[in-house]
Amino acid sequence: MHQPKLTVGAYKYEHTAVLFDGTVTVEGVEATFETAPLVSDIFQRMVQGEFDVAELGLTYFLRTLDLDDPPFVALPIFPNRNFRHSAIFVNTASGIEKPQDLAGRTIGEFGLYGHDAGVWPKGILADDYGVTPEKSRWVVGGTNHPIPSFDWIPQPVPADVDVRHAAAGETLGAMLETGEIDALISVDAPQALLDESPKVARLFPDYERVERDYYRRTGIFPPMHVVAVRKELVESPNVVRAVYRAFTEAKEIAARQYRAGAVKQHMALMTPWFSELFAENRRLLGEDWWPYGLEANRTAVDTFLRYHHEQGLSKHRLTSSDIFAPCLQET
Repeated sequence: MHQPKLTVGAYKYEHTAVLFDGTVTVEGVEATFETAPLVSDIFQRMVQGEFDVAELGLTYFLRTLDLDDPPFVALPIFPNRNFRHSAIFVNTASGIEKPQDLAGRTIGEFGLYGHDAGVWPKGILADDYGVTPEKSRWVVGGTNHPIPSFDWIPQPVPADVDVRHAAAGETLGAMLETGEIDALISVDAPQALLDESPKVARLFPDYERVERDYYRRTGIFPPMHVVAVRKELVESPNVVRAVYRAFTEAKEIAARQYRAGAVKQHMALMTPWFSELFAENRRLLGEDWWPYGLEANRTAVDTFLRYHHEQGLSKHRLTSSDIFAPCLQET
């Protein structure tokens, strides 16, 4: 019997690695998995038609829904998630000591206005501290390396928000260190911070405590990316379900390795004291700390969708039920 062929793009995380080496396969499908040095390269190649299925940043996926003929449907697979209070950096001479001090300042943002690691902190800043994006000025660009505008994806900007792209050759990390910008929201940590420059710090120095408290209050472990399929594949629900099962099985294999490693105090890992960190995380986040499926992620996704609309990045206020494949609504 002829098997459908799919080209799948994804970053090679520990919880997707077994999809690339063939340990886990997509049942009934001849799937070829490809990756790239930068996850944004995968996004671009999906948008430009090179993949049938691919990891997409949530905001990149959502921007395509406002096209005249939206090309993708999402699957409730979340290969990348991260707490994002830690994604806000400040120049230590700027006088920014608390979130409210960001109002009226010039802030850099990685990649584009409203990247995934920017939508979350902007939403949190608005919800918890009353600081909304139009109160600041924004400069978009690369954090540690210059990057051109991501002109392959729609880039809506609300009329009341001041946004410009960094000049050719400029990096936001360097601009932050010199004080040309006051703060930075970025998926990448600025090199100055990694080099322990006294001129750059995190807005929340105790970000782990803040992020753990955020989870206790909200139950949200922020998803950054989904897996998207070309909309014609939705007409083959068995294929869509098989893709979902494969990614889920791959993730569970990685999770089981962590659980089993606790017996030997994770001696296969190079990180000291990791077992206690794992135990602490498990106590807070639960047995399935990286869930796939709609129900376990509904609150988080609906929150992101609200933020996306409030920040002027989506024309319509959507819910999680609007964006995921019909055959996976019960997951």
